[in-house]
Amino acid sequence: MEINIFDDNYFMQEALKEALKANAKNEVPIGAVIVCKNQIIARAHNLTETLNDVTAHAEMQAFTSASDYLGGKYLHDCTLYVTLEPCVMCAGAAFWTQIERVVYAASDNKRGFCSLKKTIFHPKTQLKKGVLEKEAVKLLSNFFKEKR
Repeated sequence: MEINIFDDNYFMQEALKEALKANAKNEVPIGAVIVCKNQIIARAHNLTETLNDVTAHAEMQAFTSASDYLGGKYLHDCTLYVTLEPCVMCAGAAFWTQIERVVYAASDNKRGFCSLKKTIFHPKTQLKKGVLEKEAVKLLSNFFKEKR
C-alpha cells in the first residue's frame, strides 16, 4: 500500500515557508502555493511593499505563475493553499481561474471573503479552512506585534 505524504498539511507547510519569505522582506507574512496533480506548480508570497502594488497579494502572484506554467488562464485540477483566508479581490480572481479547491489556514474576519456572508468562488470550487491555522495565526500575530 502506497502512502501519500503529499496531503493538505504538507502543502500548507510549503505555503507557510512562502509566508516566512514575505516576513523576511518586511511584507505581511502570507504565502501561497498552487498544486496540480500532487505537484507544486507555483509558489508566491505577498509583495505589496516590494512592488508598491496593492494587488500583489500572495494569491494573485500564485495565480499568474500557475497560469504561466500551465499555458492557460484556467486552473482546473488545481488547489490553492494559502495561509490566510483570501480577500474579496483574491476570491474574485480565484472565481475567474475556475480553480478546483481553495485551502486556507487562518480566517480573516475583517477582510476575508467570508465577511460577505456569501461565497464569490466559482460554484465548482471546493473550500477547506483551518489547515495549520495555529502556525499561520502565530506568524501573522508576531509580525503585527513587531509593527506596533
